[in-house]
Amino acid sequence: MKITKDSVVTLQYKVADAQGKLLEASAKPMTYLHGGYENTLPKIEEALDGKEAGHQVTLALQPLDAFGERDERLAKTISRSDFPPGVKVGGQLEGTTEDGRPQLFNVVKIKGDQVLLDANHPLAGKALRFSLKVTGVRAASEEEITHRHVHGEHGHQH
Repeated sequence: MKITKDSVVTLQYKVADAQGKLLEASAKPMTYLHGGYENTLPKIEEALDGKEAGHQVTLALQPLDAFGERDERLAKTISRSDFPPGVKVGGQLEGTTEDGRPQLFNVVKIKGDQVLLDANHPLAGKALRFSLKVTGVRAASEEEITHRHVHGEHGHQH
């Protein structure tokens, strides 16, 4: 079966920086609903459209086609006294943006009485290489299409 709109695609992936340093590799397959549902990066969908199980590709993506450019307005420093107990570097806190919208912030650094929070994706601002191998393709169920994501094994459970 070819990958088309409303296909469920299962793949193994590796992400490296532009110099080839491995940043992340899938321990278990990733599954997404293909066809503009924002379940993966648009350039990944574009590269896989019309392909079949067994297809392999490596994509070199600039920041705008990957996780975007860094936005320094999404990084902020708070006083450690305002910091909830028990949260450590690598944890997440929910805060608000300058315009009052809820936003998840990653705890990046704790230094003295200051805590650095960052809502940018950890790979924002980086050119990346994605190595992808399609391991399965199937037609999506009506429920998956309605919900705009994959259900079942490697997908979302309700």
